[in-house]
Amino acid sequence: MKKIYILIILISFTKNYSQTKSSLKKNLISNIEDQKNDLVKISDKIWAAAEIAFQEKISSKTLIDYAKLNGFDVQVGVAQTPTAFVATYGSGKPVIGILGEFDALPGISQKAMPEKIALEDGAAGHGCGHNLFGTASLGAAVAIKNLISSGKLKGTVKFFGTPAEEKYFGKLWMAREGLFDDLDICVDWHPADNIEADVQSSLALIDFKVEFFGQTAHASADPWNGKSASDALELYTHGINMYREHVKPTVRIHYHIQDGGQVVNVVPDYSRIWVRVRDIKREGMNEVYQHVRKIAEGAAIMANVDYKINLISGIHEILPNRAGGFAVQKNLEFLGDIKYSEEEKKFAYKIQEATEKPMVGIDGKIKPMRPTEEKPMGGSTDVGDVSFLVPVVRLGVTTAPKGTPWHSWAVVASGGMSIGHKGMIFASKALGMTMIDLFTNSKLREEIKKEFKLRKGDYVSAEIALREYIKDFPMGSYTDDAKYWLAESLFSQDKFSEALDIFNEIIVVYPDSEKMMESILKSGFSYQELGDLSSAEAIFMRVIRDYPNSSASSLAKERLNVLKNCNCEEYIELKEIIEGKKKSKY
Repeated sequence: MKKIYILIILISFTKNYSQTKSSLKKNLISNIEDQKNDLVKISDKIWAAAEIAFQEKISSKTLIDYAKLNGFDVQVGVAQTPTAFVATYGSGKPVIGILGEFDALPGISQKAMPEKIALEDGAAGHGCGHNLFGTASLGAAVAIKNLISSGKLKGTVKFFGTPAEEKYFGKLWMAREGLFDDLDICVDWHPADNIEADVQSSLALIDFKVEFFGQTAHASADPWNGKSASDALELYTHGINMYREHVKPTVRIHYHIQDGGQVVNVVPDYSRIWVRVRDIKREGMNEVYQHVRKIAEGAAIMANVDYKINLISGIHEILPNRAGGFAVQKNLEFLGDIKYSEEEKKFAYKIQEATEKPMVGIDGKIKPMRPTEEKPMGGSTDVGDVSFLVPVVRLGVTTAPKGTPWHSWAVVASGGMSIGHKGMIFASKALGMTMIDLFTNSKLREEIKKEFKLRKGDYVSAEIALREYIKDFPMGSYTDDAKYWLAESLFSQDKFSEALDIFNEIIVVYPDSEKMMESILKSGFSYQELGDLSSAEAIFMRVIRDYPNSSASSLAKERLNVLKNCNCEEYIELKEIIEGKKKSKY
């Protein structure tokens, strides 16, 4: 089966979604406003504590105490992790979860000021905004709890206090214990420098340490009696750096030298390095990981030392969910832009000046929902592993000035003052409003779950669901989308002829479809799979011509390069066109 992750947009739930200010959402917004002072105090307390992975005692207890105060049943120390917890309220279905992180990053302590001044030299700081993350999520959970307790909502809400996201990926331990298994859907957010429904994936990664074991000797008197573990370390990093030129652009390899010897006059017998490998899919990441392991072996052989590899952890990429993203988008637009004071704008400009970024201020505008990228770039998160167990609906909210370097003192500064606080309260409202949709709209839950199955590779079920939708809504506003994803599901089952028929139908019948570019490109893929190279090449040239700066154009060029070994006359002609030697007839 082709490794193509596709999405299903069955938007029938929009019939049941109201853009008016429903009483439930009014109630929730009011409740979060009532919580505002408490949430700011909690966030600031976690910000000041700034505790790193698995040491978040104050941070965890602060959130636990607030959950208990608001009537939640709290399980503390779940998954054999002292700072992990689950706060539950309600009974029965649906069961909606919400994630909350609260760990900090080492070495970036910072005052809530727009210039780099440590709060405590060498201490940790919330350079990813997790003091805001966990607090906003719990605030939303409390607001939902109040609606359940008053009889206005039915079901169960679960807040997951998830530690160590930055280093050891605490959600993996919680997932292993089955703590997410009873959820219908989970909600998540992350601090950012803009506001949007998050429908993008992330990078899978694997962490491991390599140790080299040599033999000490006097570095001057008898170095020939020594075997340098430091030499092996240098050879290893050199090998990794050479390998970087020969991996796909989506791959990332980082390392941190933890021990390279202690004194200059001793041949070191021990060295240690922490290595991280990432790629857009776990399969690609694992291929690179296996080669990087071989480089360690080669370095050890060349330095004549022993070596050992210790696997630390690994996480999956995120499975995005556009069906859930549409619900988020409606709520973001309902709330409207975040407004900032002149003082906050000045703070932002100073941050940007200090970090040498364009002085464009703070972006509090609601962004339209973006297409889901096939090759996303960025970071990694253990939310990915949750997203393989249960559908996860996500959003990002501005908590720092535009362009702020993440994992930096500038994010710490912003998260400790009103810019971060405003984003946190906004996120709490958007999360809570989306959870109301999930509790009250069974159609929405169904569509989110259908897309979840599709992205996990259950193409057969997706095909059935899409055909049912097209049958029920033959002239619907989203029928062209449904047909596109039906064609994708068929393509992924190697039903290339059926897929081609539908892609071509979209091109002819739906000229204004948002899926026109993708349909043209995928028709070329289908022709190629069916062995009609001439038609495939013509299609790829059309994409390059009509959409020159798009990702589709890049993919079309890649496919043409795949065909470069073909000696057919048509390809030779196309090659000349690409090189500018001949005018295209297409």
